[in-house]
Amino acid sequence: MIEAMFSSCAGLDVHSKSVMCTLIKKGEDGQITKQTRQFKTFHNDLRELAQWLKDSHIELAVMESTGIYWKPVYLAIEDVGVVVLVVNAHHVKNVPGKKTDVISSEWLAELGLCGLLRASFIPSRDLRELRLITRYRRKLSGILSGEINRLHKVLHECGIKLSSVVSDIDGVASQAMIKALIEGKKTPEQIAKLFRGRLRADIETLTAALEGNISDRHRFLLERIQNHIEWLQKEMARIDRQVFSAMEPYDMEWKLLQTIPGIDEISAAMLLAEIGPDMKRFVNKDRLSSWAGMCPGNDQSGERKKSGRTRKANKYIRSLLCEVAQSARKTNSQFKGFFKGLLIRRGFKRALVAVGHKVLEAAFTVLSKKEPYKDPTIDYEKLVVNKNGARWIRALKEHGFLPIHC
Repeated sequence: MIEAMFSSCAGLDVHSKSVMCTLIKKGEDGQITKQTRQFKTFHNDLRELAQWLKDSHIELAVMESTGIYWKPVYLAIEDVGVVVLVVNAHHVKNVPGKKTDVISSEWLAELGLCGLLRASFIPSRDLRELRLITRYRRKLSGILSGEINRLHKVLHECGIKLSSVVSDIDGVASQAMIKALIEGKKTPEQIAKLFRGRLRADIETLTAALEGNISDRHRFLLERIQNHIEWLQKEMARIDRQVFSAMEPYDMEWKLLQTIPGIDEISAAMLLAEIGPDMKRFVNKDRLSSWAGMCPGNDQSGERKKSGRTRKANKYIRSLLCEVAQSARKTNSQFKGFFKGLLIRRGFKRALVAVGHKVLEAAFTVLSKKEPYKDPTIDYEKLVVNKNGARWIRALKEHGFLPIHC
């Protein structure tokens, strides 16, 4: 029989409209007492629950991470100073049999009392609030991509093949040309002269690509989409400014992450909001990769090893790392060669996830050691010598350490 590690524990079975709470206490004589109460999930009811736990001198409160319902409960209990563990529901499955809210809360309390639970990573309140903003930005980014794709679709329907001849359809010049098409006051030749940038073809081909049949309804729809795109871009710029200002307490970690190839200011801030600045919470990079769902799973029976898929985990950090990997694979770093080596054998998507996994491991190392990223394929000493060698030799000659005519 497993002995209790705590003298008291509370198990909370959290739902949308109610919370079932069971307190288990172990007396000095070894007797176990249980007490169960049900609370609603309104703000005042949750404060009453938290105060009850505090007044009962509970050492530990345990709840499952059920959707978003656990968050206000966690916040209320955190405010009164009671230690709270949020655990993965998959790790606390009860034995088969009758299941009720009371039994579920008792089971959580018993597991917590015996110290058999591993807490999920819960960042600080500041980062939890910042997550709301960064995840909303990701949602807007997805909407923006959808609107840009819809704009291209309508242009193609009109017979305008602008995306076939310009390298960046979302660039400033391309957007100016699209606005001119919507206004309908200039000829294709005049619109083509607005372009400033790199063309995939000559100016005559660009002029031909701008010719099409745009009706009034097409113009109406294109104008609505264009206005929505501009509004989304302005909103994302406002969000970026808010996120950057929130990085002040984490300035060192934020700048360290930006030394990793493929990670810019906004992606560094979004990554920091997801994993936090303290890597001791994850112990090692393998646990961090597993938590983020970026590493292969283990599926072994006897001597036979099967293909282990990456598990479902934090979808926000996973999509973010895949975006970072898209940029990292194009840089002159280890990630470029690593991606090319996997591309032929494993395909584009798997190679991209593998690069994202490697970027996350680099982030763990950078944040753990508090040192800038150093690429193993680059000779930094040689770069410093090439940059400063001539100046060093000139200084040695001036101070007599080398002959002048050397």
